[in-house]
Amino acid sequence: MISIDEFRPVTPGDRTVFADLYRRHPPVHSDLSFTTMLCWNHYAHYEYARLGEGVVIMSTVQGERSFRGPIGPSDHEALEAVLDLAAREGGKVAYYLFDDATLDKVRSLCPALPLSPDRDFADYVYRTEDLAALHGRGYLTIRKHLNRFRRECGPAVEAVTPPLLDEVVEFLERWCEWRHCDDSPVLAEEKTALHYAITHFEDLGLEGIAVRVEDTIAGCALYDRLNEETAVVHFEKGLPDCEGIYKAVNQETALSLAGRYPYLNRESDLGIPGLREAKLRYHPHHMARVHTARRTDLEKRHL
Repeated sequence: MISIDEFRPVTPGDRTVFADLYRRHPPVHSDLSFTTMLCWNHYAHYEYARLGEGVVIMSTVQGERSFRGPIGPSDHEALEAVLDLAAREGGKVAYYLFDDATLDKVRSLCPALPLSPDRDFADYVYRTEDLAALHGRGYLTIRKHLNRFRRECGPAVEAVTPPLLDEVVEFLERWCEWRHCDDSPVLAEEKTALHYAITHFEDLGLEGIAVRVEDTIAGCALYDRLNEETAVVHFEKGLPDCEGIYKAVNQETALSLAGRYPYLNRESDLGIPGLREAKLRYHPHHMARVHTARRTDLEKRHL
């Protein structure tokens, strides 16, 4: 049995809790990243509770609770406790599954429980070397666009380090003026998340690259470790002044990580058609799948 009263907010002080947990049980989806939880805490209000040697994560978005886990060692009794909690306290979509092992356990425990794949929330995972080298006919158009970008825009690339962060903030403000962030609830939330990432850049263990055009930052990406084999790109932004900036940011990110991480997670497309097409164009190696369970189905799973 686990109670809603056992949950506490995820804070920067919990870094060692999650570092130790993820060292033993590495996450495969960006939603479980400690950086993601902190940067988006203002929006999703992440909380966690211990259950045996594992952890259960809860988020609350617009008053709707959802649960993940248990992450770590768990038996059928612990999993049943989390499903009971989601049935009692969850919103319409009460439970998220982010790895095949948990998916198999839930299916074994509750064979009749409907579990729906959430394609919009699935992360795109690429071979880092593919994005760095862009070899083959599948990347021919991208290479042409990059060649034109380099020829016409004369970019320079540098690592994002603490002395550069003020310039990154200025770049973000220009990007938000172009995208009208304050007029879009989604972009306004992302702006807040980005500001948190920049302000806590070192504490979060973030890395990044910036692409300059005419000595001014025109694009950047921020990323960190997801697991031993995978880095995750939390943010990648570019201004429209020079066509091809996003392609350059993408390749330079991969080049900076090649040799350290075989895989690069570029998060989900959120169901946005243009974004989905752009991510598919880079030929993902695989998707980090997501499945969900609705509260109404959880309530009647044993009937």
